[in-house]
Amino acid sequence: MGGLRRLIFPAPKATLALSEWDPRSRDAIGSRGGLSVADQGHQVHDLTPEEVSKGMAEGRYLLVDVREPNEVAVEAYPGGIVVPLSTFDAKDIPDPQGKEVVFACRSGKRSVTSSLAAQSAGFTYDKHLAGGIIGWKAAGLPTKSGG
Repeated sequence: MGGLRRLIFPAPKATLALSEWDPRSRDAIGSRGGLSVADQGHQVHDLTPEEVSKGMAEGRYLLVDVREPNEVAVEAYPGGIVVPLSTFDAKDIPDPQGKEVVFACRSGKRSVTSSLAAQSAGFTYDKHLAGGIIGWKAAGLPTKSGG
């Protein structure tokens, strides 16, 4: 894992240095108040629960849930696919067939991590659900039980 990584939050200007970045960590990185996150030239764009729900209904977004199977078994996003962050490989994401990939998790931190990991692997997946399933439910959007 090696060197020091710097994450730059566009505005207000703040820098977060991570000496031991671990993509499996829930708290490795995250978005701040609707701002995009940048890491070594990669950016992750925040989408609201309403934007993601509408985009899924219109067939524009493929939601990739990076939570762990035990979390998804309790409560899941309707129409989402699961690619757990603990074993994450962007190549495991099914062909989005023209849809834009949007990462999601519990609160929005792991989804940013997975987007940056996918971009580092050469994919153009630069969107995530800000606020995760917590924000999804707060917006009154449905979940399903049993994954």
